[in-house]
Amino acid sequence: MAGGQERVLRRRIRTIEATKKITRSFELIAASQISRAQGRIAGSRPYVRAISQILLETASESSGATRLVGVPESPENALALVVVADRGLAGAYSSSVLRASERLMRAASGDARSYKVMAVGKKAQAYFRFRHQPVEQQFVGMSDRPSFEDARRVAAAVLPPFLRGEVDLVQIVSWRILSASRQFVETRQLLPVIASKEGAGDGPGAAPTSPLGELASLTGADPGVDELGTPEPGQRLGYFEFEPDAEQLLARLIPQYVEASIYAALLEASASEHASRQRAMSAATENAEELLKTLRRVMNRARQDTITTEIMEIVGGSEALRSAATGPHELSHPQATEEQTV
Repeated sequence: MAGGQERVLRRRIRTIEATKKITRSFELIAASQISRAQGRIAGSRPYVRAISQILLETASESSGATRLVGVPESPENALALVVVADRGLAGAYSSSVLRASERLMRAASGDARSYKVMAVGKKAQAYFRFRHQPVEQQFVGMSDRPSFEDARRVAAAVLPPFLRGEVDLVQIVSWRILSASRQFVETRQLLPVIASKEGAGDGPGAAPTSPLGELASLTGADPGVDELGTPEPGQRLGYFEFEPDAEQLLARLIPQYVEASIYAALLEASASEHASRQRAMSAATENAEELLKTLRRVMNRARQDTITTEIMEIVGGSEALRSAATGPHELSHPQATEEQTV
């Protein structure tokens, strides 16, 4: 019985050791991807800030751009772009975004606001299908390492309904990243363009409405101006002349702004996914180590029981042999004594 238990424990230990190697590999891969993703985010931020500023300046000079700037007072139709992962093994990364989007739509239903959903990542499809929420369009294969072409594909689906007037509000529900250890889920407005930081996001809990401003305050930089001297949206520097006119310029800037904003959101979501996967795989590796210690301790105890049982069997067999060998000799010894006496 003890020998059979030892074989079972050895098999379990080998399985857990193989699983530990896999989780450790995933952890190292995710850690190597985080710094690369953060570098791509840092490279995209100046462009997003600059095009936001140009778009706001252009919209302020256009008489027909009132619908493009600001926060709608009572939007009837809204569109939510939900950004999740294509793969699992990332802890609560996808489920946190999906729950936030569900809360958003549940709160909007009380205001008689209807929501359309577009999703990036495979994890959203099954979630919304189970809740009988139709997904207008699904994008897969871009959550791990998004490219600008991926952002263009998403923007080509998100922008036309807003320009046609089918939706009054476009929001993005995704992760935002401040560092490798600080991420949070945030719902932020994509269209219309927000003219200031107020209302830029309504993330759950104490999530800041402007992650870039908080990051600048942590590093001691001016949150109003980035490292290249580009002002934040809502701040004007000097006087602008437009050639061609503002309406024609807006027709070119709006698609570029949407593409750049979606690209920045995809990059931050990708970096957050790698950070979440690193933490999840690190916890899985630690749990595997603890489980291995417990199983090895149980196996050693089972091995000691097996050795003790074998020793007892050997001693018992030896005693039985000794008894069998000394028994006839003791019976023949008195007969020999009687013969000698006669």
